[in-house]
Amino acid sequence: MAVTRYTVTAERGRRWWVLQCVEHPGALSEVARLDQAPEVMREAIAFVAQVDPADVEVHLRPAVPDEAGAHVRAAARLREEAHRANRQAAVESRAAARVLRDAGLSVRDVGTVLGVSHQRAHQLLAG
Repeated sequence: MAVTRYTVTAERGRRWWVLQCVEHPGALSEVARLDQAPEVMREAIAFVAQVDPADVEVHLRPAVPDEAGAHVRAAARLREEAHRANRQAAVESRAAARVLRDAGLSVRDVGTVLGVSHQRAHQLLAG
């Protein structure tokens, strides 16, 4: 059977996070820490929806103050931009390594020019 993604809201109470599945509102639970929520809710959703817990993927949506939410979204956007920039930097580094090697530089010299170890230069040339 295919894995189904379920959204779970988390509201902070006095001591516990109260969890509820959006698609199956009867799937409720509480946890002390948010990192416990996916496993606890996987079991609760599986019970209510009558599916195998292995077929349940939990997407946690914790309620946070508006100001914190803006920071969380900005950080996620910046992490994604950094991930894209890192991928592009790797492409450029591989291209530069090949050009430098074709120009007769040793692997150690390629590493020095690129500001990486000679082991990393070797990996770039092999990749």
